[in-house]
Amino acid sequence: MESVGRQAGAAIAAAAALAIGAMLAGCGMPGAPQPPSLNLPDRVTDLAAVRNGGQVTLSWTLPRRTTDKLLLKGEVEARICRTEAGSAACVAAGTAQFEPGADASFGETLPSALTTGPARSLTYYVELVNRKGRSAGLSNRAVVAAGEAPGAVSGLTAEMTRRGVLLGWTPEGPEAGSTQIRLVRKLLTPPAPKQRGQAGSKQSSENALLAPEPEPLERSLLVDAQASAGGRALDEDARFNERYEYRAQRVATVIAGAQKLELDGPLSAPVEIDTKNTFPPAVPTGLAAVGTAGENGAGNGTRPSIDLSWQPNTEPDLAGYIVYRREDGGQWQRISPAQPVVGPAFHDANVTAGHTYQYAVSAVDQEGHESARSKAAEETAPAQ
Repeated sequence: MESVGRQAGAAIAAAAALAIGAMLAGCGMPGAPQPPSLNLPDRVTDLAAVRNGGQVTLSWTLPRRTTDKLLLKGEVEARICRTEAGSAACVAAGTAQFEPGADASFGETLPSALTTGPARSLTYYVELVNRKGRSAGLSNRAVVAAGEAPGAVSGLTAEMTRRGVLLGWTPEGPEAGSTQIRLVRKLLTPPAPKQRGQAGSKQSSENALLAPEPEPLERSLLVDAQASAGGRALDEDARFNERYEYRAQRVATVIAGAQKLELDGPLSAPVEIDTKNTFPPAVPTGLAAVGTAGENGAGNGTRPSIDLSWQPNTEPDLAGYIVYRREDGGQWQRISPAQPVVGPAFHDANVTAGHTYQYAVSAVDQEGHESARSKAAEETAPAQ
């Protein structure tokens, strides 16, 4: 009996142990403890810097996550510092707060010590810190040139010509012949709304193909040193019937230590211009007339004709051509249809054998501006 009791007690103990194990397994015992997150923002890797005169502008993208791959919450503090060539110290330039993932920018007006003297490199860094002031390290380096910048551009003007916007400025100062000029153009006209045709229609597809590419809101034109010294440049990419703002700055290439850097002067005061198209196309050239006998007429046997050809115009807004004719020194009369002739050729079948005609051609743009008539071409309709 005692042996049986001992066996029963062992069985009960084993069953209890199994029950406790099952309970613990059901509760899900945690594994090895994980270290707490340091909550350090990821480092900035795309820092860029631009200097205009005495102003330096930095730009970069804020990370969205910490070094532990967790989403950042709340604003992140950015500490900006700079170091001058030959110095190990990174001098504080300022701080700012930004949301995670934001396109960040920071501007600093340089102290006079950094805008005078010979050219030398000036390196900027950004450091993102958490609420405890800790960071994952400095960003990539962004280098600009310290030292005396080129002088400001004065007397900027803008004038509309047939070929584009003609810009002028005063080529003053000893550096005018050794620096380039950068022209910065900003589009002020609101972009035209997209026209919506019937989905899949042939007309809407053709309109989409013929529509010009959208124009960038801002672009720059770099004028070489020789042209800069002359104080004039032509912006041939400007489009008609837009409003633009132009600013200009002098740009010098300097050697700072072993680095070749760009040193930009301040941007000039802006000048605005409306690029209205008030200019007719160029006068067509190369007009030639050739008579032909024997054209079949409806019920009239054969009739002569005169074929005209000329050199095509190259204006992007060209609508076509208008053909004129006169006889015996009389008045010029339009003989082409109401709509401009698209190609540089015309067939005149309304002529009389043995009669001599003079022809002239003009070009017309899409706004109805007509050029002067071309040099006349003369031809006698052949006899039947």
